[in-house]
Formats: sequence, structure tokens, C-alpha cells
Amino acid sequence: MQIVIADDHAIVRSGFSMILNFQEDMEVIGTAADGMEAYTVTAKCRPDILIMDLSMPPGESGLIATGKIKEDFPDTKILILTMHDDEDYLFHVLKSGASGYVLKNAPDEELLLAIRTIYSGGTYIHPKMATSLVREFINKDKDKPSHSDDPFELLSKRELEILPLIAKGYGNKEIAEMLFVSVKTVEAHKAKIMEKLQFKNRPELVEYALKKKLLDF
Repeated sequence: MQIVIADDHAIVRSGFSMILNFQEDMEVIGTAADGMEAYTVTAKCRPDILIMDLSMPPGESGLIATGKIKEDFPDTKILILTMHDDEDYLFHVLKSGASGYVLKNAPDEELLLAIRTIYSGGTYIHPKMATSLVREFINKDKDKPSHSDDPFELLSKRELEILPLIAKGYGNKEIAEMLFVSVKTVEAHKAKIMEKLQFKNRPELVEYALKKKLLDF
């Protein structure tokens, strides 16, 4: 299988490349240092697997890039690398279209297992995180049998991409350039976000983004 690695640390890209290229069934065919470059390399190489770091400042985040790449290159399966063992992060990652979620401090064997699992069509989540995710959904079903009271779950994939960018202070034009859409499209999504979350101003949105840990992406 052919693999691209996206991480903002050169030593991580180099280390993972050595591990993966040592495997008979794996070949690293490209690397990237941020989300935007990950999109470009994926478009050029069309890998089977893209290993994506979730947080890659100061460039485009892994979460935003994941949504764009999955939309434009659905055959490429995405495995997210992160330091965050938190259910909120896992929720965001799966909703963005990723097929797996592995912690950066996981042993090499787990990384290899995750890659082979998603390559074969499965989804890989660390057992501890999977248990927490199931428990959270069960609790939600108990508390909200007919519908969700959290408007966050009403946000579309694109709105989830735009919300943290607005909260970080990016203007409509900057967001449009990052997401390769028009300014009018950004304005329309922004209006829908404010309507769905019932916010009247940006400070309310920033506070909400902090609560939901969206500013870490």
C-alpha cells in the first residue's frame, strides 16, 4: 500500500517513514508539513493511506484538511495522529471523514495495525477511546431519547471547518482562500452557524469554540 505522511515535525515524518518503509506491504511515497501541503501531495500521489497529524500550526490544521481531502479524494483513507486522548477530539475526527485515530505515543505495532485495518476497509480506534465513545453515545441516548439538545450536532462538515477559523479571528476572505470557496459561501455558512448555535456575536462563538476545544485544531 502507498502512504503519505503529514506532520509539521520533520523528525516525525522521517521516523515514521523508516518504520513504514521497513514493512514489506508499505511504501511512503510522499510527505507534507501542513494541511494545505497534505492536500497538494494527496492530489499528486493519490495514496491509499494518508497519515495526518491533527494539529499542524501555523499552517492549515489536519482537521480542516481531512474534510477537504476526504471530499475530493474519497478513495484515500485517512488515519489521524494526535496527542489528544479525548472523546471530543475523536468525535470531530470521525465526523470529518477519517477512518482511524491513533495517539502519537502509541507503540509502532499499534500504528501498523491501524494502517492495515483501515486499508482493509475497517475503522481503527484505540480500545480505550472506543469504549469511551460507546459509553458517551449510550448516555446521550438515555438523556435525549428523541433528539439532541446540543445544536453542535446540527452543524455540517463545512460549518465545523469554518467555525474554529472564525473563532481564531480569520476574516471571510482568508477563510475562503483556505477552503477554496467564495467569500459569499463563507458568509452564508457563517450565518447558518450563528443561527444554529443561536449566537448574536463573535465573542459568544469564541467562548463556545473554547468549550468545545475547537481552537486546538
